[in-house]
Amino acid sequence: MARLAQTSGLTDVQREILSTVRDFVDKEIIPVATELEHRDEYPQQIVDGLRELGLFGLMIPEEYGGLGESLLTYALCVEEIARGWMSVSGIINTHFIVAYMLKQHGTQEQKDHFLPRMAAGDIRGAFSMSEPGLGSDVSAITSKAVKEGDEYVLNGQKMWLTNGGTSSLVAVLVRSDEGHPEGTAPHKSMTTFLVEKEPGFGEVRPGLTIPGKIDKMGYKGVDTTELIMDGLRVPADRVLGGVTGRGFYQMMDGVEVGRVNVAARGCGVAQRAFELGVQYAQQRHTFGKAIAEHQAIQFKLAEMATKVEAAHAMMVNAARKKDSGERNDLEAGMAKYLASEYCKEVVEDAFRIHGGYGFSKEYEIERLYREAPMLLIGEGTAEIQKMIIGRRLLEEYRFQG
Repeated sequence: MARLAQTSGLTDVQREILSTVRDFVDKEIIPVATELEHRDEYPQQIVDGLRELGLFGLMIPEEYGGLGESLLTYALCVEEIARGWMSVSGIINTHFIVAYMLKQHGTQEQKDHFLPRMAAGDIRGAFSMSEPGLGSDVSAITSKAVKEGDEYVLNGQKMWLTNGGTSSLVAVLVRSDEGHPEGTAPHKSMTTFLVEKEPGFGEVRPGLTIPGKIDKMGYKGVDTTELIMDGLRVPADRVLGGVTGRGFYQMMDGVEVGRVNVAARGCGVAQRAFELGVQYAQQRHTFGKAIAEHQAIQFKLAEMATKVEAAHAMMVNAARKKDSGERNDLEAGMAKYLASEYCKEVVEDAFRIHGGYGFSKEYEIERLYREAPMLLIGEGTAEIQKMIIGRRLLEEYRFQG
């Protein structure tokens, strides 16, 4: 076995794409990731390289200038990129969620206007649901859009935007009571707006402010921000799909793609942690032999490798289910839950194998140890995933007595 987490049934094109991405990760990301991460520096050169590879258009249809590849191909690429540096995979994730939402739900005019430039990487996407006073409770959104003539006026504060500063297009979920009488269920009175802006911080267009980067424990390099709307005017033709009240469903469709992405990131980080652990275990000697020869370490490596394989298999299954056109919230929830939890455990075991050196910033495992916790939260906590899984299981196994 050359390496863990191999995927069967891939086409020659998929294998070629993955080989290209893997080479890029080994040569252009891994050697510089820790240094850039410690400086919290945006990896512009890496992003430019991904753009040259065409990865910003990976899932965008060929008619719009993209590669027209599947979610599986995308997820496997994300796995490779996260193996190099998880922050880089975050940069392309939100972009792809917005592109996917446009492809699935946008009007023809919206697709024609945005997708070719997104495929080329000229437009970078971000999406925004969360707010300072809520996390997983999307129904509690308070940001609001009010129609005035041919425009909507948006007010409110959003939180945790990945690519908030570097993006030029943000899909924003807000309340829109217009056309929805009082008493309408919260999820039926939400609308997604396509908000164009200038990259950067401060007031990036009239009524829209990106205050600055949020300082984080890990997941550095990528910009995570707030978004403040104060009288932001958006044309009515920038309602995703052209009809209000569908935003919740559009966002949840995008989040399913995001959960597969987070699962793939967990797989990639766990793979890298295993690689670091198994290499160090053969180099470090105690009591006259490499610690890899001690049974306790072999047991740890066995558990780590098994978790890497299991998480990868569930992630691939979730991606293939989505690609088939079937509902995949159960599979995506399971994959995200398992991959993020196993990632944390594999990273911690690799950290333990490194002993005191794992605590040093000179060793790559220190960075992974700070990055893994974000996956436990992003795209829904473990508790949210288990709630989704439990509800879906009761639908499938409804007692008929």
